[in-house]
Amino acid sequence: MECKHHQVNEQHSVDHSSSLCINNVPILDILSSAEKKEVMNTSISRKFKKGEVIFSSGHPSANLWIVHKGSVKISRFSSAGKEQIVRILEQGDFTGELSLFSHTILNSTAEALEPTEICLIQGKVINDLMLKTPQIAIKFLEKYTERIEMAEDMLEQITLYDVEQRIAKILLKMLHDQKIDHAKENNIILPMSKKDLAVMIGISQETLSRKLSLFQEQGWIKLIGQRQITILDQESLNHCVQFLKR
Repeated sequence: MECKHHQVNEQHSVDHSSSLCINNVPILDILSSAEKKEVMNTSISRKFKKGEVIFSSGHPSANLWIVHKGSVKISRFSSAGKEQIVRILEQGDFTGELSLFSHTILNSTAEALEPTEICLIQGKVINDLMLKTPQIAIKFLEKYTERIEMAEDMLEQITLYDVEQRIAKILLKMLHDQKIDHAKENNIILPMSKKDLAVMIGISQETLSRKLSLFQEQGWIKLIGQRQITILDQESLNHCVQFLKR
């Protein structure tokens, strides 16, 4: 994939009157309506097409990127071009929080998984808010710590778990996350393609498809179309994660 860094230009719409995208960010809930509007008055809204690169590694960053609509894939690439998906951002998620505390160079690439709108807030604006309201800084640090834990968990899965364990664990995590939001019963809507899901857990797309079919044959799940999965036997998936040995 060709990774190009995007500057603010005529290719993307710029709108300072976005419908307060920070309303979707729990960390900033403690701000007053007036403070939120003040932040948004200095923000920039950009729209990206599916597959378009939002930013790429190697460039300096001093901004907070908030997903207002759509979803974004955050990846890192080896020198040989091998991709490792770090996480998926959805509405209300953000990236760039580390640049709020130090001058950093981007070490990842962000790509729109669907038509996406990004709200870009200057780091200085957030820094000023953190000086006025220290609780915000603490919340950003808590979020960054959470992401470190998620990265360590993913590393553990790739290095210590076998293929079936990795798939079972990621399905259970998606079920948990989507139940917190809006999922009905035990249905999962994959936030990415199966190809990207395979990359995220370190296996081939063919292996993922084969193992998902096996899970369906065992009565653990039901595959519906390309992106919907119904969990039929959560207990067996949990057992797979806990006791299946390599």
